[in-house]
Amino acid sequence: MLRITLAQLNLTVGDIEGNVERMIAAARQAALDKSDMIVFTELALCAYYPGDMLDDKHFLNRIEEGLATLKRASTTLPRLHWVIGAPTRRDGPGKHLHNSLVVLKDGEVRLQYDKQLLPTYNIFDEHRHFEPGPDVAKVLRIGQTQVGFLICEDGWNDKGGDYATNPFMRMADAAPEVVVSINASPSNVGKREQRHQVFADAARRHNLTILYVNQVGGHDQIVYDGASFAVEPERGVVFEAQRFAEDIRTLQLVDGRFGLNGHETLASVPKEGLPTMSFYREQIVLGLRDYARRCGFSKVLVGSSGGIDSALTLALATEAMGAENVVAITMPSHFSSAGSVDDSRALCDNLGIRLYTHPIADLVQQYSAQFLAAFEQPLKGLPLENLQARIRGTILMEYSNAFGNLLLTTGNKSELSVGYCTLYGDTNGGLGLIGDLYKTEVFALSQHINDHAGREIIPQAIIEKEPSAELAPGQRDADSLPPYPVLDEILKMLIEGEGLSAGEYDRARQFMQRQQASKKGRELIQRVRLMVARSEYKRRQAPPIIRVRARAFGSGRQMPIAARYI
Repeated sequence: MLRITLAQLNLTVGDIEGNVERMIAAARQAALDKSDMIVFTELALCAYYPGDMLDDKHFLNRIEEGLATLKRASTTLPRLHWVIGAPTRRDGPGKHLHNSLVVLKDGEVRLQYDKQLLPTYNIFDEHRHFEPGPDVAKVLRIGQTQVGFLICEDGWNDKGGDYATNPFMRMADAAPEVVVSINASPSNVGKREQRHQVFADAARRHNLTILYVNQVGGHDQIVYDGASFAVEPERGVVFEAQRFAEDIRTLQLVDGRFGLNGHETLASVPKEGLPTMSFYREQIVLGLRDYARRCGFSKVLVGSSGGIDSALTLALATEAMGAENVVAITMPSHFSSAGSVDDSRALCDNLGIRLYTHPIADLVQQYSAQFLAAFEQPLKGLPLENLQARIRGTILMEYSNAFGNLLLTTGNKSELSVGYCTLYGDTNGGLGLIGDLYKTEVFALSQHINDHAGREIIPQAIIEKEPSAELAPGQRDADSLPPYPVLDEILKMLIEGEGLSAGEYDRARQFMQRQQASKKGRELIQRVRLMVARSEYKRRQAPPIIRVRARAFGSGRQMPIAARYI
């Protein structure tokens, strides 16, 4: 029998000393559970992903000091094997680091395995800092059990389509009784089910029992959901740790089968994960909570327009931070409807948050008068509309500077895609919560929040209201954009394409085929394509957004600004 403790921890990038302290505490808990081995996650020592901090010699020295501290700590728990992810230095041509898995026991390094497959796609850029490890399997006998080791991407190429090397083939040749895979696998809708499918297939194909340990927590725009799991060849996934939360669990392995708390076997885990809207809510809440905490913010701020985007942002922020730590400001102009102000008030009453009112009509008038005096031309049309957005953005930043609240932007993916936003206005802020949700998903998630709460959090009047920026008389989003159910299907294909889930891809593809069957439809697709291309400069200057889909704006979609797209 082998007792294995998985340590699914919410570690902080660059906080070597803090991470080491938490790892030692987890190891002591594992020792109390009489565990033979504790497994931490990929690059756990510095947390994933430190980026160009890896080019800093002082940072690398701190990592080595942290590893030395863990070695010393391991001597106090001499029975326990510590499986640790960390960058390690290497000599020779190429990059000067490996992304490594190190096994410590009683002050000694018993094994080092270097990651072979370094992802350089979507949000990943590991070739920037690491050299691939050799094409070999690494195994270690712990007690009477032969244990093999992999790191994250090494387990994703079993079908051989992405790399020439398949580490699972070497591992199968080594014939371990269990494979331990340490991971920092980012979360997006459908990812948990994809992990289960990939590793269950590999376990069955190679007759391998696998323990998959994953990082949890929000890091900038990326959220890691944890959800570590265990796989058996015949029964598939038989254990799953908590999702979006830290979890330290001890499993026992007997004759190739996992057990928990003295039970010989575990029941199979359901294939279905969270419903999509529940997933979005939990991912965004954790992402904001960790982003604010790690950046030193305890309170947040949102401009409340009375529309659906700011309402959803406020509801999510309140769940993440608590009502006492959320502030809203409504900034009515000449073009704001009385209903929008009333709806903002009703929303904030429902959430229990403070709402300030800061009218902007006089400020707009003063700017307009000064513009006319300086340039001998009245301010009207788009410049006047954008002025209102920029005055509001300035007021929000004034409050943020004065009181220390993190300003949250409220743009959704549909609007960011086509540039339906104002630079230095509604794009001001430090983080966007709903920037990876299409407008139709904003409505769906708003309704979900009400359903989940069992009461009206977001007023139905806001959910049913026709979208409008309210920057001009009688303005509607539909005056400038195609209807959102149409726009969103086109955008899904243009931005995400085959990265969509199977069902979503089929629906979007069929919709595009119907559009392309007519001249009007082809012209609409071309118009949207140009809007997306011409708005790249706005997205480049926008704050980070919390990623919930497989391809989000930011590091996951790198496009040039000065280019010809058509």
